[in-house]
Amino acid sequence: MKFKNILVTGGAGFIGSHLVDKLVSEGYKVRILDNLTRQVHQGKIPKYISKKAEFIKGDVTKKEDLEKALKDIDTVFHEAAVVGVGQSMYEIEHYIYNNTLGTARLLDFLANNKHKVKRMLVASSMSAYGEGLYKCQKCGLVRPPLRSDEQMSKREWELICPNCKRLLKPVGIPENQPFSCNSVYAVTKQSQEDMVMIFGKAYGIPATALRCFNVYGPRQSLSNPYTGVAAIFLSRLKNSHPPIVYEDGLQTRDFISVYDIADANVVCLDDERSFGKVFNLGTGKPISIKEIAEILAKLLKKNIKPEITEKFRSGDVRHCTADISLIEKILRWKPKWSFEEGMKDLIEWGEKIEAKDLFDQASKELNAKGLLKT
Repeated sequence: MKFKNILVTGGAGFIGSHLVDKLVSEGYKVRILDNLTRQVHQGKIPKYISKKAEFIKGDVTKKEDLEKALKDIDTVFHEAAVVGVGQSMYEIEHYIYNNTLGTARLLDFLANNKHKVKRMLVASSMSAYGEGLYKCQKCGLVRPPLRSDEQMSKREWELICPNCKRLLKPVGIPENQPFSCNSVYAVTKQSQEDMVMIFGKAYGIPATALRCFNVYGPRQSLSNPYTGVAAIFLSRLKNSHPPIVYEDGLQTRDFISVYDIADANVVCLDDERSFGKVFNLGTGKPISIKEIAEILAKLLKKNIKPEITEKFRSGDVRHCTADISLIEKILRWKPKWSFEEGMKDLIEWGEKIEAKDLFDQASKELNAKGLLKT
């Protein structure tokens, strides 16, 4: 084992806590730095936090917390970030401060203080891609611009080739495609990835960026209206309400289990073939939002159909699926969890907690900010 003493920033969070569990199970000595943000944790240490990991309540934006957290650490998994695309569009300073400035202060500390860090991995995001990659029967691969509000108000949901006007077919997007951010959250995730990779190269600290697609699984916050769609749908169905689906419900995403995300991170840790690399973490298998609602209802034995609103959110992408051939080729890594297996696991976890139905609250708040349209 090349690296032994691990710091996971944001280690009390959804992905971070699963990563901590995986690292502990593999025999690493793990320390968590987390500020226990009120929106997610209500300021309390979650019961699921591993007792075998050291916990420090602190913030990556504060030098004194970084100094304590980084003592004797040789590896940093930088997971700390506030999440939520919609919320980032009206809490702009909050997102820039925590995500961008937080990462800058972490790197600034490493640049200007003595430390033992020899390895860094950063949680990046597919959100920075913006709209996905498409294939035109005539023009080949195309990265079309986001759909206009004018197009979507006509209920013309699919994308057409900007050159020949043919209907486009979505395909997996590889890591060499440029970013095209369409939210403040996406901008902050791009900045986190860019800063860590640039810093790592400049200071001789091998860095790896892992671009997570749509992650689901236990510990997603059901009381946070900006959590993942699968958790939101589960919350509504548990309360016998139909899942609310935008557009026609046929927009697709790439959903990956949090267990596979944790596994991929640990696979990358000691493998020198991952040094300096950026990898997509998805399944490569698109699934429609409508289908998610239907699968969850079936598994819950609820005869509840999703409510297809034909409303839309400005800036939403239509299709985005990962091309994971790079990590498959270099590290021989593949996701192990099927979507249906993952949903059964999510439901089993959901049965153990009291879920609050806050999706309507989120919709109203987004609508009030002018982001949800008809």
